[in-house]
Amino acid sequence: MTATGDHLTIDDQITLGDLVTQHPSVARPLEKLGLDYCCHGQRSLADAVAQAGHSIGEVKSILAESMVPNERPEWAGLAPADLADHVIDTHHRYLWEELPRLSFLVDKIAEVHGGRHPELAKIQSLYATLRVEFEPHLRREELMVFPAVRQLADGKVPKITAPVAGEDPTLEGRIHTLIEEHDATGEILDEMREISGGFVVPDDGCATYQLTYQALDALEGDTHLHVHKENNVLFPAAIDLEKEVGSAG
Repeated sequence: MTATGDHLTIDDQITLGDLVTQHPSVARPLEKLGLDYCCHGQRSLADAVAQAGHSIGEVKSILAESMVPNERPEWAGLAPADLADHVIDTHHRYLWEELPRLSFLVDKIAEVHGGRHPELAKIQSLYATLRVEFEPHLRREELMVFPAVRQLADGKVPKITAPVAGEDPTLEGRIHTLIEEHDATGEILDEMREISGGFVVPDDGCATYQLTYQALDALEGDTHLHVHKENNVLFPAAIDLEKEVGSAG
């Protein structure tokens, strides 16, 4: 990424993950273009655009319009342990508050509007699955994986307790499991967006319907950025740290 006058020139070969780390303002435009920067953030911009069937020139023009020079966020420079704390304070706290509230809202609109909009039953089912899978995922990060990252930051080899039979007991193994769960969460969010027509409220939708779809849209956006920080920044750094501490020991 280079600056040219008042404009930013985007390197075709920059990965989607690095692009969003340097310029978080492009996250939403990438989402609207169907370019997955969180679960598939290691692809180059050029490859992702080609796979999606877009024009690289048009995509770069759209992204450039949303960019702000020198907007690299503070979290992008945090050490792994500090980034883990940031993820908890920013994204986990939001989810612990928002997931129960959204359950009530999704159930409510399905009850009131489901007769005229049968797709709401599917959204209700998908959301219930998302929540029942997401909450244990958050707990494993907070109680097992992130403490291990903090131990590594102190130069200690972490003890990861209570592995599931056959599961890799290393931090890297646990991280790969979390990444797989991120993929599953992303698929659920994608399906809800598709079924809802992009979270567009129908003409007969009430204020609660509007509030619910706005909240689901916000949940999707926050989760994409949350997963990006973990998959593309925190987890690779943690794996490198585990190898470094292990070799030193």
